[in-house]
Amino acid sequence: MIRICALLLFCGLTNIVFAQQFSVTGTVKDTNGQPVPFASVYLKNTTTGTSANVDGKYSIKLKNGQQTLSFRAVGYKQQDHIINLSDDISLNVTLTAESYTLENVNIRANAEDPAYAIIRKAIKERKTHLNEVKSFSCDVYIKGVQRLKGAPKKFFGQDIQKVLELDTNRKGIIYLSESQSKFNFSRPNSIHEEMISSKVAGRNNAFSFNKASDLIINFYDNYLLENKLSARGFISPIADNALFYYKYKLLGESTENGELIHKIQVIPRRENDPVFRGIIYIIDNSWRIYNTDLFLTKNAGINFIDTLNINQQFTKVKEVYMPTSINFQFAGNVLGFKIAGYYVGVYSNYNIDPKFSKNFFSGEILKVTEMVNKKDSAYWVNNRPIPLTEDEKINYIKKDSIAKLKESKKYLDSLEKENNKFGIGKLLLRGHSINDRYDKEYWYFDPVLRAIFYNTVEGFAIKYGVTYRKTFENRRSYSIRPELRYGFANKKLTGSLTGSYYYNPLKSASVGASFGNGIFDLNNLGSMTALGNSINSLFYEKNFPKFYEKSFANINTTRELATGLQGSVSVDYSRNKSLTNSSNFKFIDAKDREFTSNNPFNPAEEVPLFPTYNSFSATASLTYTIGQKYITRPDGKFYTESKYPKITVLYKKGFNNVLSSDIDYDFIKAEVFQERIGLGLLGYTSFLAGVGKFVNNKKMYYPDFKHFSGNISTIFPPNIRKFQYLDFYQFSTNQQYFEAHLEHNFAGFFMNKIPLLRKAKLEEFIGGGYLSSPEKRNYKEFYFGIQRLVLRASYGFAYDGGRKLTQGFRISYGF
Repeated sequence: MIRICALLLFCGLTNIVFAQQFSVTGTVKDTNGQPVPFASVYLKNTTTGTSANVDGKYSIKLKNGQQTLSFRAVGYKQQDHIINLSDDISLNVTLTAESYTLENVNIRANAEDPAYAIIRKAIKERKTHLNEVKSFSCDVYIKGVQRLKGAPKKFFGQDIQKVLELDTNRKGIIYLSESQSKFNFSRPNSIHEEMISSKVAGRNNAFSFNKASDLIINFYDNYLLENKLSARGFISPIADNALFYYKYKLLGESTENGELIHKIQVIPRRENDPVFRGIIYIIDNSWRIYNTDLFLTKNAGINFIDTLNINQQFTKVKEVYMPTSINFQFAGNVLGFKIAGYYVGVYSNYNIDPKFSKNFFSGEILKVTEMVNKKDSAYWVNNRPIPLTEDEKINYIKKDSIAKLKESKKYLDSLEKENNKFGIGKLLLRGHSINDRYDKEYWYFDPVLRAIFYNTVEGFAIKYGVTYRKTFENRRSYSIRPELRYGFANKKLTGSLTGSYYYNPLKSASVGASFGNGIFDLNNLGSMTALGNSINSLFYEKNFPKFYEKSFANINTTRELATGLQGSVSVDYSRNKSLTNSSNFKFIDAKDREFTSNNPFNPAEEVPLFPTYNSFSATASLTYTIGQKYITRPDGKFYTESKYPKITVLYKKGFNNVLSSDIDYDFIKAEVFQERIGLGLLGYTSFLAGVGKFVNNKKMYYPDFKHFSGNISTIFPPNIRKFQYLDFYQFSTNQQYFEAHLEHNFAGFFMNKIPLLRKAKLEEFIGGGYLSSPEKRNYKEFYFGIQRLVLRASYGFAYDGGRKLTQGFRISYGF
């Protein structure tokens, strides 16, 4: 027995010794003594490794015994170092610049550069390399750093140095985050990532939004980064049509790990095409990508930043090459804020033949569990693959200590005392907030100036409300909002109380109720903003919107029923009353125009549109997003943009003789909708199509009709559902209808070719709408225009069948 115990003890000690890990640390520099940022450090012929930080410092843990470390960086010759580990060691490495020669290449005068033949072979093999790995899994570490290099002293009255915790020169790290994940992928686009750890400087309870899939940019795809930095996307240097957009120059060749590597410069044929600049490295014979060092600049049409550098290193895994180091570095200047930073991803421990279970992939692309952000500093010291720089260490210490201080009631009370100071100017323009972040209670008083408006029914009026919100753990919350409205011409006071409870963020589940009375637009989709109507009425004597009074009570609930499927139910009771104009005041009296009545069908005479009646109805709807993807976190479920349409079906029932209800109808509708369908260099398309029918319309009044989102004003907020030239009220129906909207944004495809307009980054668009119902058969409209960010201008035409109804300019804004 003693011998057996001794043998077991010996075996256990032996396993511990052989399993023991030691640290190899050091700095990677070039021959001039300068650090080599983000150099790769990997066990030779494996994908076990790490990356140096921006200062060239690295740290890697390895088992004891003899190991061979490979040091690589784009533009430098790979170095291999054999080490024998029995303790922690320091190993500093000096990389020499790679010597790419043209010794084996014959270049004749006026002949095509040899790079073209190499690129053609890479293009020919593009699809093969894109699809050769059917699935894989790997470990991913991501680190993101964003810095301010300069900023204005104040922004909207706020002291930038204090708000962003910068130094006296208004410089410093404004965002620092790290995460570790297990990443899984299967073609064509199935992704599942599980975050293991997360850390965000200064936000002890926050979860990093890092995603491995955001960093994987595949140059074997024809187009990259669509709808991200640009509406169009950018052409890969080895895309099928790349030769039309790029020129190439062979800079030299070298041998690395027994492979001949071609170093090729990619050069835009035209300065302002959506293309990359820089260097791509191609392996001879297999024509795979070995490294990339490519740039996007403002000339390529990127928004929000000035430059983006994408640096990738690939490592051989069996017979294929997989990315092991991906680095995005960016810089820009936005409204005087000079920003710079990077995101680096280390992809290691690849398995390119994983066995996933049948239902392994679902709509969940990222799972973040509750313990992810609970790892202490000791964990990160032992598991962080990329060492922190000195300023990053200081940033963590400073912001984490401030974060703990900010959690105390004493600090929050002092902070709120300053922030909650009352100011008459603030109340007039922006509203007044009273926040108690310790108890997570918030009050908001509407801005007074926005609450004042004018219409011909109420005259000058004010609609004022106060919102109270209480939040709990994991984003649960409830809110209550009382609101009062008073018209000085009709001398009518109305008011309402609305409440909602968001009780399950993981299911987007909420319940709500409201009751009271108020003045409402006859078109339940709305017609004009209160400000827009006030301007039109007071200065142009045009009172487009029409109103009615409603006393109401409503109960509603909504909840996710399955991934991508949202259901909602509401029950409504109301007493509805026609209104007439009470005021004809205006600042400017248009001689050729008079205010119209509040009856859109009898503009010359104040005739009630409908009698006073009671209404009791119930509505149920389902909205399904095809291919919906989402991120699961302890504080909620977050949907990502789907590549496929949303489908909505709705049923509404108007009950007769229930609570004295005077209506009797049944309405059904179906809609399909999708925004920003990417079409490569040609931009993106959005569309909406809907059909509906009142299968029973025995007893209805105008407010119960199906209304359409019309527009007859020059300036309006855009919406894919909105007709740009259709009357607000004339063509509402109580029978059946079909409507369709289509808009395509060329994202500068044409404007980018005009030198004088190119720098403005204008985007051209065309669109149209169609409506057919018993009230308006074959209504059509077409428009075209240009836009820049949220502002757009267009010109269009509207037709009733083959007859032209109107034409004109439209200006819209998306604030």
